[in-house]
Amino acid sequence: KAQLNRCYKMKKLLCGACRCLKCPFAVFGGILLICVIALATALTSEVLLGLEPCELCIYQRWGFVAAAIFALLGLAMRKKRPLAALMATFSGVAFLINSGVAFYHTGVEQKWWASAVEGCAVPASFAAGDQSWIDNIMSAPSAPCDVIPWQDPFIHLSMANYNIALCLGMFVICLLAALSLRKTQQAA
Repeated sequence: KAQLNRCYKMKKLLCGACRCLKCPFAVFGGILLICVIALATALTSEVLLGLEPCELCIYQRWGFVAAAIFALLGLAMRKKRPLAALMATFSGVAFLINSGVAFYHTGVEQKWWASAVEGCAVPASFAAGDQSWIDNIMSAPSAPCDVIPWQDPFIHLSMANYNIALCLGMFVICLLAALSLRKTQQAA
């Protein structure tokens, strides 16, 4: 009986997730929320924890900005299911590209390969002077890409490692949402 109850709860959870994937407002609102939280986390770690972003860190932020823009367009076009499905697909592609950048960044951090990105070394001008936190944010990235500024103290993952998992998960969710939105449109 307990196993049957667990199966019922799992079925109920999966059915709820499927319903959310068919609702453009939930899909694009969720994408937008994830993007805002990810960008706020990056900025908070910079301002409050004093972590310097490198060039690859900045590139990863652009992936979230792109996905957020597609999510806003998807919210605006939510009544037109084919266009909404296309915006979900574009958001998914932005997340997939972002996970690729995060994977590349992880490789640079772990010294699997050297970075080919110009600007991944600390310029001498930044190392010499003290800047206020606002000047620090507004200036070019000053941290080297091959240094891990923060690692999870429990499983020793960096922010780039977490970004891989987050963005790959969001890629899958966006593609499932795009397929669900298409099916909903074809059934109507």
